[in-house]
Amino acid sequence: IRDRSVSRGLGDVYKRQMRNNTQNKLVKSVLWNSLEKFFVKGTSFIISIVLARILTPEDYGLIGMLTVFIALSTIFIESGFAKALIQKQERTEVDFSTVFYFNLLIAVVIYIILYASAPYVSSFYDAPILCPILRVLSLNIIVGSVNIVQRAKLMILMDFKVLAKINFLGTLLGGLGGITMAYAGVGVWALVGQTLITTITMAFLFFYFTKWTPLWSFSVASFKQLFRFGSRLLIAGSVATIFNNITTIAIGKIYKSNQLGFYTRASQFTEMIAWTINDILGTVTFPVLSELQNDREHMLLVYKKSLFYTSLIIFPIMILLAVLAQPLVVILLTDKWLPSVVLMQILCFARMLTPLSAINMNLLNAIGRSDLYMKIDLSKLPLETIILIITIPMGIKAIVIGNLISTIICFFINAYYPGKFFNYGGWSQLKDTSKIFIALIIMASGAYIVIQMLDSPLLQLLLGGGIGLILYVICCSIPVSYTHLRAHETLSD
Repeated sequence: IRDRSVSRGLGDVYKRQMRNNTQNKLVKSVLWNSLEKFFVKGTSFIISIVLARILTPEDYGLIGMLTVFIALSTIFIESGFAKALIQKQERTEVDFSTVFYFNLLIAVVIYIILYASAPYVSSFYDAPILCPILRVLSLNIIVGSVNIVQRAKLMILMDFKVLAKINFLGTLLGGLGGITMAYAGVGVWALVGQTLITTITMAFLFFYFTKWTPLWSFSVASFKQLFRFGSRLLIAGSVATIFNNITTIAIGKIYKSNQLGFYTRASQFTEMIAWTINDILGTVTFPVLSELQNDREHMLLVYKKSLFYTSLIIFPIMILLAVLAQPLVVILLTDKWLPSVVLMQILCFARMLTPLSAINMNLLNAIGRSDLYMKIDLSKLPLETIILIITIPMGIKAIVIGNLISTIICFFINAYYPGKFFNYGGWSQLKDTSKIFIALIIMASGAYIVIQMLDSPLLQLLLGGGIGLILYVICCSIPVSYTHLRAHETLSD
């Protein structure tokens, strides 16, 4: 009995040490990932503002027409292998090399297909310039395919410090190249050049920092094992990519290119913020949750904290962006982009739930249930199709409102299986975040009142944003401190 008690005590100590190590690793990773997103997204945001002031909505509309082809091609290249490598507990160099060669082969095949189909794409949109643009822009697929394995290795090691360096340098050099081309008067080709320079720079940096080169080896057994997990993500990712971009296709086909430019600009503003927050926590929590897949109690704690802190950050930012949308667009993009304001405001409310949905889906991948991930994505297909068919003839504003409705419903669909497995579904998640709703209302009201009292867009932006944030922090300070203390005590226990 004494031996069993000692053994149980040692097991508890070991488990506590493992949890503390995981917590320390998570904190350091979140810190470096936050710094990376701050500098990378900040740099990218500044560059995009400079380019938007030089280029026209039509230029952005042309690139927007091709977004679905590039995004879908990227999904096919990765085939879910990056997440399969991260989720797999015992990985070998043969696994990494197999993924590398498969990605490269698929990238070349896809480039050939896009090169041959470029004339038909330009004919579909009745825009001849899209043919050479697609052929050049598609080179990004081949270059980007060689980065997937190195990125996965760094994420497995949770070395977000190196990832931060690579992403920042790639973004900076690509942005400077794009701005130089824009000032040279090449128009839409500046956006093409920016993308290619960024990807090429990052390809060299990944090899330089990781010092990894593939073996001359390809394992069919390894491929089958990884593809069994990744193929489901491939199907789900393809469906999600098509429907995330089908709105762009419809607007580009039915409406003018400048209308697509307004939609693209509004979407980029909101998605940049939403996905930055998601990347900071989601990119870090996925490998951590995968590591904890055999410790469900600790996994649930990390999962709940990720959802709460994501809500604590993303909700006020998106609401404040909606309130300050008009002065922000006037100052940063000039009056020529004003039609994008109302679209941005609606999309802000839709993107509030996007990071929460992503974390819910990440949990399924972390426990190895990519089959459920695929099932959920496919189950949303009829809903999104019906909403899109109804709203397309009504105009761009109606399409965006439909996107908001779809996002809200899809959040509850995404939270279904986490609720079933962990008894923590969509309503429970929103209930835990409801304590900040009063703070959000006070923040938005304060910012709106300030805007109505001022005429200068700059003062509206600075004072409205500043007062809104101060009100939010004051209202949240006590409950946030209490919640953080409770979570810290639970984790320590």
